[in-house]
Amino acid sequence: MSYQLNQKLSALSPYIPVEENREIIHLDANESFLNLPETVLEETKKALGEISFNRYPDPFASELCKAFGAFYGVDPNHVTAGNGSDELISVLLSAFLMKGETMVTTDPDFSMYTFYPHLTESNCVLLEKPEEGTMRVENLIRTIKENNARLLLFSNPCNPTGLGLSKEDVHRLITSVDALIVLDEAYMDFWGREQSFLGKENQYDNLIILRTCSKMGFAAARLGFAVANQKITGLIRAVKSPYNVNVMTQRAGTIFLNHPDLVRENIQKVVDSRKCLEKALQALKKKYPEKFSMEESVTNFLYLRLENAKEIYESLLQKGISVRYFPQALRVTAGSPTENEKFLETFEALLKD
Repeated sequence: MSYQLNQKLSALSPYIPVEENREIIHLDANESFLNLPETVLEETKKALGEISFNRYPDPFASELCKAFGAFYGVDPNHVTAGNGSDELISVLLSAFLMKGETMVTTDPDFSMYTFYPHLTESNCVLLEKPEEGTMRVENLIRTIKENNARLLLFSNPCNPTGLGLSKEDVHRLITSVDALIVLDEAYMDFWGREQSFLGKENQYDNLIILRTCSKMGFAAARLGFAVANQKITGLIRAVKSPYNVNVMTQRAGTIFLNHPDLVRENIQKVVDSRKCLEKALQALKKKYPEKFSMEESVTNFLYLRLENAKEIYESLLQKGISVRYFPQALRVTAGSPTENEKFLETFEALLKD
């Protein structure tokens, strides 16, 4: 007799990012090129020295959720902290989908959206985006209704295209279907508060908003949030694991969010970097009009469409620059001025060849 893996596990392989290497310029993971401000680092070091490591953390991360609420103008009673957005996505799909039920997501979008439905044994319908990249709301509404979908999960602004769906369109979507809408606003900090649904969650009975600190220089700590009305929030808190956010992350995250001016200053520096990179790439596009195309981004990265994307990706990697590869596209995270300059120099040389 030998043990046999079940069907849903037999074909799985682990997610393997580009190996961390200080000699490689990492523009592949949408991280911030800025570390935490020195003030935040010093306060965090002091706070970590005061932790009682023999005690479990606060299961509801109350101080952390309070700091998040103050930072974004949200009722902390509507906030659930998670071990990154990935954990929250896993929890939400496990809790709000029954076996055999259907969810909808878009393509291209964040790759993990299609991974977790497989584990929950639910159906996942992929709606392909049009060539220009922005999803049409009427297509989403029709797909949800035709498939009797119980849940829609998508990112806004979109990872990987960098394009945003307007607040008016998202509102029309939420109010046109009876499915649960999980709106991943991971990159909203780079677009602007006026397009976010934070603070509006109590107006809807079918909306969950996801946020993350990973793009703001806090990726190492793995910290994400789910925001919803009080009823849904109570359910999320009931189904998540009791101590899902450790004490160190809770303390560091609270300190981080309690310095809003410093955090927003770093966010603006990242936006400025993306704008500089975008401007330089627009100039290259004029110089080599047949080589690649690019849409205007509202995130911290740019999405380049190239027929020879695989070849360019591999050549960049050989020259010490890592970007994210997609079929006929590359996603390039805005880096430091030096990193951007090195990428542009290498990318242009490859375009010439």
